[in-house]
Amino acid sequence: MKTEFLNAGTPGHIERAAQILREGGLVGIPTETVYGLAANALDGKACARIFEAKGRPVDNPLIVHISDISQWDALVKEIPERARKLAEAYWPGPLTIILPKADCIPQEVSPGLETVSVRFPSHPVARAVISAAGIPLAAPSANLSGRPSPTTAEHVWHDLKGRIEAVLDGGECGVGVESTVVSLACDPPRLLRPGGITLEQLEAVLGHVEVDPAVTHPLAEGVKAASPGMKYKHYAPKVPVKIVEGSREAYIDFVNSHKKDKAAALCYDGDAAALEVPYICYGGENDPDCQARELFDALRHLDELDAEVVFARCPPPEGVGLAVYNRLIRAAGFEVIHID
Repeated sequence: MKTEFLNAGTPGHIERAAQILREGGLVGIPTETVYGLAANALDGKACARIFEAKGRPVDNPLIVHISDISQWDALVKEIPERARKLAEAYWPGPLTIILPKADCIPQEVSPGLETVSVRFPSHPVARAVISAAGIPLAAPSANLSGRPSPTTAEHVWHDLKGRIEAVLDGGECGVGVESTVVSLACDPPRLLRPGGITLEQLEAVLGHVEVDPAVTHPLAEGVKAASPGMKYKHYAPKVPVKIVEGSREAYIDFVNSHKKDKAAALCYDGDAAALEVPYICYGGENDPDCQARELFDALRHLDELDAEVVFARCPPPEGVGLAVYNRLIRAAGFEVIHID
């Protein structure tokens, strides 16, 4: 398959992307979180192609993207008042809300579930494509399944060239990790995936929000994934990653002690000068927003270090740091070394 490389700033290219989507094709599009692999959310056959192109397990749900809040009503059975208040607070933005699904939602979007995940992105190109296509778009991250999510069009091109109809370049993504996912199909509300909208921000509107155990631990055996990013190992480079928890000094001593083992480091900006192994930095120790923005690009670059193992520093699981922790612990296959 020939993959077209489109540019959102070129006249006619957004409409070309919309045309491909209306015809049942797949397009990598930018959002404020990561690039998404978009298809017509109301076309089961088109959505099935997403799983094929990514190599994605078919029981992993998709998120439906809209360009105007008025489109939400047709996708769900009803919108309770607490859902409207949450949308008023954080839409458009990096937040996905789960509610019982309407009959128009194909099985491929919500496999084995009675719910649907809906998001109203803030990225102007994403909204322009959805509006031009005239349909809601199902769009998981536009990467090969299990690999680090894409935050540039080049990442999408690298992973999916020849597998999809087009990639639409809209620049780098500003948030850098996938959207927060909260289920309002249960009481109390439940955080299923952390992201740019924090637990504290959710609770400012909803009151108490439970944090699903799968945010920081493997999904329990036999439990259906209600949200993307819950069930499988994700975001991983080819080189094995292990999280190292401890003080900065203990981390540096530990990593340097493994320099003869072809070790490398995924670290904060301030750690690099003290390390005696190859490294990739992903933001400052006290800057979780920057960590989130740079994490996936850093994970992709780890494979260039010719290392046999990567030891990663990881932020505490609070605020936006919870989203970074969630992605890193999955990239590491939940392998954590405690050194203090």
